[in-house]
Order: sequence, then C-alpha cells, then structure tokens
Amino acid sequence: MAQSLPPLDRRLAEEQQTFARPLGGLVRRAPVCCAPQQTLAEVAALMRREGVGSVVVVDAGRRPLGILTSRDMVRVVAEDLAGRPVADAMSRDPVALPAHAFAYEAALAMAAHRIRHVLVLDEGRLAGVVSERDLFALERLGLAELTRELRLSDSVEKLGALAADIRRLSARLVEQGVAAEPLTRFVSVLNDRLSQRILEVVRRRHELSGIRWCWLAFGSEGRFEQTLATDQDNGLVFAAHAGVEATDARGRLLPFAREVNEVLAVCGFPLCKGNVMASNPDLCLSLEEWRRRMAGWIEAPAPKALLDAAIFFDFRGLHGDAELASDLRDWVLARAKRSPTFLRALAEAALEARPALGRFGGFVTDDAAGTPGSINLKLQAARIFVDAARVLALARGLAQTSTAERLRAALGAQSPECASALRAFFLVQELRLEAQLASVGGPAEHANRIVPERLDRVRRAALREALLIAGELQQRLALDFQL
Repeated sequence: MAQSLPPLDRRLAEEQQTFARPLGGLVRRAPVCCAPQQTLAEVAALMRREGVGSVVVVDAGRRPLGILTSRDMVRVVAEDLAGRPVADAMSRDPVALPAHAFAYEAALAMAAHRIRHVLVLDEGRLAGVVSERDLFALERLGLAELTRELRLSDSVEKLGALAADIRRLSARLVEQGVAAEPLTRFVSVLNDRLSQRILEVVRRRHELSGIRWCWLAFGSEGRFEQTLATDQDNGLVFAAHAGVEATDARGRLLPFAREVNEVLAVCGFPLCKGNVMASNPDLCLSLEEWRRRMAGWIEAPAPKALLDAAIFFDFRGLHGDAELASDLRDWVLARAKRSPTFLRALAEAALEARPALGRFGGFVTDDAAGTPGSINLKLQAARIFVDAARVLALARGLAQTSTAERLRAALGAQSPECASALRAFFLVQELRLEAQLASVGGPAEHANRIVPERLDRVRRAALREALLIAGELQQRLALDFQL
C-alpha cells in the first residue's frame, strides 16, 4: 500500500511513525556531560573525543543546568574564551522533556524554539539528548527540512510550495491520531515560521525606516490553535520615530501589509471575509491608537460589538518589534482586570453560543446544505470553551492566549474541573480536525460540520459529554458574573 503513495507522501507517512514513539526510545547513547566549572578547552576536547555536537552541563545530581553546542564553540574560538569555565558560554535553561513524552513534542519544541537538541529527563535527571538528526533522516522532507527550507526561501512560488507541504504534513499527523493540543500548536508554529519568512521577504521591497512595527496574530493563530482550515486574522501595531506622524507611518505600512496579505492568500490562507487583516487601515494602528480602540471596548462595552471584537483579545506578536506587542498586552491585561462592567459584558457575549444539545440530552442538529443532521463544531462547541477561557483569563490578568493554558491557569491545572474541560475541548478539536480532513476539496462551510449519527456509540457518547461540560463552563460564567 505504501508503494502506491507519491514519494513525498510516503516519506511523510514514514516520518510520522517516528513522531508517535516515546521520546525515551529515541535516545541512542548515554549523554555526554560536564560540570559547570570545567574549562571550555576541556569541554572542546571532550566533544572531539566523544564525537558529539553538544555537551550537557549538569550539577552533582545530574540535573541539567545548560547545554553547550558546536555552534557555541564558534564564539568560544572567536572570542578566545578557551580558559573560561563552561558556565560562561553555555545556553542556560535548555529545553527538556520527560522520557514518556512523544517524539512529535520534541519536534514541536525544536521548531518553536529554533533549536537542534532537546534534553530527555527521567524524574528530573538527565537520561539523554535527542537531536534533530535523531528525529529526521536527512533524506526525508519533513519538519526539519521544511523549517530549513523556509529559512532559505526567497520567492513566493517556493513559499507557496512549502505551505502545501506544511498542510500535507499536518494532514498526516491527523491521520496518525496525534492529540489535538500538540497538533494544533504544531500547525500554528509551522504557519508562524511561514508567515515570518513571508514578512522578511516582503519587507525588503518596502521603505520602512524610522518605524518600529510588530505584526499581530489574532484569533486561532494568536491562541496557537490553528487547524487545517483557517483564514487570515492579523494586524499591525507601530510606533513612529521622532518627526514621523502616525498617519505618515500608516501610509507606508499599508502597502507592505497588503502585499503580505496577498502572499499569505497565495500560500493557502484565504483573505478574511470580515477584513480582519493588517491591510485594513482600522487594524494598522499605532500603539496609542490600539490602546484607545481597546479602551473603547473595555470602558463602554456592548455585548453585540464584543462578539466581533473578542478575537482581538487573543493577540500575540508574530514578527517585528516584540516590545510593542508586549506593551500592548500589559496595558490590556491591567485595564481589563479592573473593569468589571467589561468582564460582565464579555461573559454575556460568551453565553450567546449554546452547546448543540437539547433539554433532554439529544443533539440539536440542522440541515445545512449538503450536511443534513449535522452540527457546527466550531460555533456550537469549540467556541464555547474558547470564549469562556478568554473571560476567565482576562478577569485574572493572565497573559496566556491559548485556550488550554488559560483554563489551566484559571481553574488550576490539577483540578478535576480543569481536567474535564480540557478533555472535552480536545475531543471537540480532534473531531473538528477529522471533519476538516474529510472535507478537503469540498465547500468551506462543511469543514467544521459533523453528523453525530455517523459516529460510533462510544464517540457519540463522548461528544455528548463534551457538550454537557461546555454547558457547565457557561453556567460557571453565569454564576461568576451574575448573568
């Protein structure tokens, strides 16, 4: 069967078998370690003797303190640091995962942090090191090569081809049954890398000197929850240098933003029908203008307007001057937390969508064109968790933007309520991903629809339970905000 697949599909399918393995099973040898007081010259000799590209710096209990790689050694040689202790040159707080974590979690960490090594821990102690090479055979086109090629691509045609590879790789992960949380984050991180490269390439064709700017991701991209079917939700925040007016800066940024939006569309991210894009002058604003706009939502909230504005509170800086996004985030969190009227209105808006269940526990379906007896999992299930988590996070001044992280921080990561909500949310996300995979090439409005009667008995019961939990989360909001 595998021989009938195109070469790229076959290589990706083979790679996913590696992704599904526990990380501990990929450790090929005992880790090469050193103490923080050893000199860099001693560690360089150790690396040559052992034939490794990295050495982990550990304490007396084999708990990792840092990592020194061959890349770090280039600086050591250039700056003549050979006699200094390794602690002076190591990268501190290296990314580490438990041995029972799956290999795709390491792959995601490598892509997210742009690193080549992940430490493997057993009860907090170093058990091994997994490298990019351990995860990806060099002849395969997978995550490693995709990220490398993204860094090197300079043409829209090449970026469009890589975007198609990303979608294909993501679809393979769905087929392999990768869990919803790491999968949607995986898709989001790869799309981040693609978007960042597009911004870098397009930026060269525009004169933006004298302007600090940051590209903002809203909605599912801002929450690291992109699925296989997603359009654009983005904006720009900027700060003009002395002597440059906001209107002048906006006039120079808009053609840049328009070209980026057009290239993203070529790469498979449709233009937003609601015009939530950086090329919209209303979403290309200075830091002060963004503050005034968000202050309007916060200080004079109207539930109907908040339905449309809610996704703007999921923003994160994607590329450019990250300090601008951070400043805006800090301002929004402080202002929202001390605005009970806004929080109550946002909670009221979050109750607009209702779980697709009737009074007696049966599914409430509709006969949408082409999918009779179906429910929209995005609007009648996933949105409920997303909206509730947003309200709970803003009420507590939490900086997290993903739904799962917001629920963990707001409800307590170890609480039964949190565990139930996460289990229900991830089930809904998994069903959405499966529905999107099945509807590839079909009408966009079918992408998030599922017919409950076509599910097996166990999954149908699980979906019913997930919708009940969504309703319980809304009941909590109603009680918290006296609605």
